[in-house]
Amino acid sequence: MKTLAISSVSALLVAGAFASTAQAQQPMSIQPYIGGDAMFWELDRDRAPDRDSVGLRLRGGAQFNDYFAVEGHLGTGGSDGGADLDYLVGGYAKGILPISPQFRLYGLLGYTEVDFDIDREDDFSYGAGGEFDVAPNLAIGADFMRYLDKSNHDFDAASIGLTYRF
Repeated sequence: MKTLAISSVSALLVAGAFASTAQAQQPMSIQPYIGGDAMFWELDRDRAPDRDSVGLRLRGGAQFNDYFAVEGHLGTGGSDGGADLDYLVGGYAKGILPISPQFRLYGLLGYTEVDFDIDREDDFSYGAGGEFDVAPNLAIGADFMRYLDKSNHDFDAASIGLTYRF
């Protein structure tokens, strides 16, 4: 499973490189960024009580142009008596829709491994969000991610936080 996750992240990075070179009219300038979020997660299980809590999530990525980036997530924390989130780790392609120079909407598609104290699983993941610049290199944003979409349970997270662009 870890080999599949590494392969997926590698494929996303290669796709990002090709996407940035496909934009010939725009000069290539990769802009790295890092962010931190409060992550409000929920484990929705069939035939068992739902679990939810609050954890922390770190994000990092590279934006290749106004429309495409690759991003990684690392999250942990939160306990609901029946499930402790040990970690989540994933890599995603990020499609960006600039609404104005200060406001962007985005969608994420990728692969995540999630480790609870009761189980460890991985799956394709997707989500959407938006961010608003509050300073030249600082933005506030929020998103919703479906990290796991299994037949007998889902793992979702809504997050809000800050992003710093270098």
